[in-house]
Amino acid sequence: MKHFLEENNLGKEEILSVFKNAFEYKKNRALRPTQDLMGQSWGMLFYKNSTRTKVSFEVGIRELGGDPVLLDLSSTQIGRGESIEDTAKVLSRFLDGLIIRAHGHEIIKEFAQYAEIPVINALTDFLHPCQIYADCMTILEKTGSSLNPYNGLKGKKLAFFGDTSCNMANSWILAGALWDMDIWLSGPEEFKPSPEIETFCKNANLPIRWKYTQDCKEAAQNADILYTDVWVSMGYEKEENDRKEKMARYQVTQDLLNQAKENSFFMHCMPTHSGEEVTQEVLSSPRSILYDQAENRLHMQKAIMKQLSQNNIS
Repeated sequence: MKHFLEENNLGKEEILSVFKNAFEYKKNRALRPTQDLMGQSWGMLFYKNSTRTKVSFEVGIRELGGDPVLLDLSSTQIGRGESIEDTAKVLSRFLDGLIIRAHGHEIIKEFAQYAEIPVINALTDFLHPCQIYADCMTILEKTGSSLNPYNGLKGKKLAFFGDTSCNMANSWILAGALWDMDIWLSGPEEFKPSPEIETFCKNANLPIRWKYTQDCKEAAQNADILYTDVWVSMGYEKEENDRKEKMARYQVTQDLLNQAKENSFFMHCMPTHSGEEVTQEVLSSPRSILYDQAENRLHMQKAIMKQLSQNNIS
């Protein structure tokens, strides 16, 4: 059973197919619904709140001809203590695929262990692979380079600021390893990349394509992309004041953006907090492409679902 829990779960030919289909879905969106998931029902189990992830997956399933089944902890027995094993095995009898947005990465891995249908990681505290694939699609179309990620992303420098131990930073580390990007991570010492992501890369035989520095300007120098995420993610509200104080000097400002290449872009996976991790000046800049990122979640996730459906039929 093929799942999409981590960026490297797909082989090279599968990745090429996913990116090709994502661009085709975007170009030909008027031709919907397609037949790709016709007659299929895909579950969406959300442990965490969501806007872009929930809407893009639900709309995407419908545009592929399938039917989304929305689930959350309050509407299922798993919220009252039913085991993941039982839930996964039962849902496998009803559904054709399962999309999960959870806290711990071990939750989604346990679902995949027992599920007899493809499982997609719609975000965990460790990784956000769907976002990264969509972001890389956005970089390819904005830089005018090859739509092949192995060609178009090679050598691109991306600088990530703030909490460099978060799921987005981890996912960029994996993207750098997969597509030969130069990933620079800049944030407070206590929020530097965790040993967990280093161990993951080692076990997956992925090369080290990232550097960590506390010097924001060094990270931004000649970068193709500046990237940041919220300083206080869900589950860290009690640490809000401490996090804001420690990360204040890693705010993405126009001065920092000026350190990057003249044709560089600013990206953010959203939601944004203007005046915290990024200034409104940068958010309003023509170099800010976060709405394109958000839109591309739809097209990329459709391509991922199509790929998994084809894999598991064959």
